[in-house]
Amino acid sequence: MSSVTSVKKYLKVPFWAQILAGLVLGVLLGWLARSQDISWLVTTLEKVGDTFIGLLKLAVAPLVFFAILVSITNLRKVNNAARLASRTLLWFMITSLIAVAIGLTIGLLTNPGAGTGLTPADGAKPENTGSWIDFLTGIVPTDVITPFTELNVLQIVFMAAVAGIAALQLGEKAQPILNLSESVLALLQKALWWVIRLAPLGTVGLIGNAIATYGWDLIGKYATFTADIYVGCAIVMFVVYPLLLATVAKASPLQFFKGAWPAIQLAFVSRSSVGTMPLTQKVTERLGVPKEYASFAVPFGATTKMDGCAAIYPAIAAIFVAQIFDIQLGIGDYLLIAFVSVVGSAATAGLTGATVMLTLTLSTLGLPMEGVGLLLAIDPILDMMRTATNVAGQVVAPLIVSAREGILDRDKFNSVASAPVDVDEQKPVAVAA
Repeated sequence: MSSVTSVKKYLKVPFWAQILAGLVLGVLLGWLARSQDISWLVTTLEKVGDTFIGLLKLAVAPLVFFAILVSITNLRKVNNAARLASRTLLWFMITSLIAVAIGLTIGLLTNPGAGTGLTPADGAKPENTGSWIDFLTGIVPTDVITPFTELNVLQIVFMAAVAGIAALQLGEKAQPILNLSESVLALLQKALWWVIRLAPLGTVGLIGNAIATYGWDLIGKYATFTADIYVGCAIVMFVVYPLLLATVAKASPLQFFKGAWPAIQLAFVSRSSVGTMPLTQKVTERLGVPKEYASFAVPFGATTKMDGCAAIYPAIAAIFVAQIFDIQLGIGDYLLIAFVSVVGSAATAGLTGATVMLTLTLSTLGLPMEGVGLLLAIDPILDMMRTATNVAGQVVAPLIVSAREGILDRDKFNSVASAPVDVDEQKPVAVAA
């Protein structure tokens, strides 16, 4: 059998099955590397995982800029654009409030900081911390180069939004720039799809390295906290979202998961909402959301809609840190956590990890920043489930808005199972048809 034939057969295997196979193989190789102390295998798994994440991050800065710019200008082609944008933001806020309420409830019921054996001495201040002053002043860049070289997604979003609004004001004069932007975006989307196709291999490296590096000992020390995050995210993803779809959007939750599962899987592995964005937008469109609206809602959500990283996680983490440092939180503190989750979620910026959001929450509550150091070791394991929840929410919100506004293609939604997402079908997702 020729290698070309083998590749063709591999590509016919459903993408979700490839990811699942990579997950199983990664767990087995990670366990083997740790139990047998095979250093070269640990190094190989680490390099494979780091290379995959590095390729995803390579396209993040230009992808975010051009996706936001083009999505804003595409709103002019949508009826009731301002209404759609405001409704999208409203549902982002509603689901964030629900998620943070679930996080707080779980944290208060389980006391994740009790019985861990950890003490304040185990913590360490992070090198970079977030505060409201840093957040607000950090939105506006001091130059146009640094945000791209330092991958400051929030500043890139700001510049893209300004450029998009300016292009709308200029009208026809800006059309040559818009045409170029659409072409560049299409090129970036295509290149990133090639990287996404490597996700099964990246899964082997990322999961394998996590198991080989951390094993089960570390998870055991943070057992309650880890379980809280996973249970909280699972409740939001598999209970709250389906209930909202069934009651508000009058749409089948099963069809939603059939269509959105490839993006949710990739998010779990890559730990990057922005890196998953092309696939998220693809599945959103395949679920019946109009392309012009999806091209705005998904990039907007990929940088601001973080129910896992910005709602569930900081709520439970704040309770965890307060218990380790023996600090009592009151009703006012819990309300502050909810406020930060809704307003400050853009600080997470769709990249791996939620340290900025956590430091923003702790600083707002006046909790010790050393608490961040207690959670850094376990963060990669938590981030997988958090990001999967983020991306699921980034698909749910546009679906709800589209259904409520009467623009959801119900036929496409109901038939999505018969037309699985395939990388070869990818088209420039932010260019109006």
